[in-house]
Amino acid sequence: MGVSIAICEIDSDSALCKIGKTTLLKVNLKDVSGFEDLAEFDLIVPIAKAKLLLGANWEAFLKRNRMDPEMEVMYLEKVKNEADRQLLTAESEKLYTGWISVDKVPADRLAALMQKAGKDDRLTGWDMLSFDDMAATCLKCPLSWDEGRGCMGTFGPENSALPGIAQKYNCAIVASVPSSVESKKIFSVDDANKLLAEVKLLREKLPDEGKVMVRRYSGVLDRLEKMGNVCLTYKTRFYFL
Repeated sequence: MGVSIAICEIDSDSALCKIGKTTLLKVNLKDVSGFEDLAEFDLIVPIAKAKLLLGANWEAFLKRNRMDPEMEVMYLEKVKNEADRQLLTAESEKLYTGWISVDKVPADRLAALMQKAGKDDRLTGWDMLSFDDMAATCLKCPLSWDEGRGCMGTFGPENSALPGIAQKYNCAIVASVPSSVESKKIFSVDDANKLLAEVKLLREKLPDEGKVMVRRYSGVLDRLEKMGNVCLTYKTRFYFL
């Protein structure tokens, strides 16, 4: 896997995604115990119960509702015929999806819910956008430094020679990219100034490393420079991942 360059975009109020990324809409619980009254669910009918209830009418039921005879679970919402749906409702059971809409949670229960929900099991307003809408937002965002594609760009492969070259010329930030990926280090806005100085020095020294290195890493230096300038302008931190 390669290494990427990224900024902490929500440090800035100018980031068009900030409101979406900081607005929590839903959380997912692996176990909804204690929150059953708030959790989203589907109504299902066990196949054995449905067959018993419909009896000889089972095959006709499948045909008129266009249902797969090999299905393992019957979702009530998939039953198209209103009379069939009413008949099966009494035998339906709740199958919890695990999702809970945060805006439905009373204030006195929110802390307990958030404690139970993992950080990776949360959906923000940004997560709910389509990829097309995300791309359109990034295209308009002033923090989108990677040719309008967003605020994250490519540094290079994990075995990039650029950190080694940077070490040779005492460019500490670029030299530390591999270790900062591992440690998940976040660089400060002040570090962006230092990074820009390193980029300037490496541009001067790269020809001494040969034409191949110039061709290979000039683009990376360009991206680092663009990112660094955005960090200074909008006061955002940055990192490598």
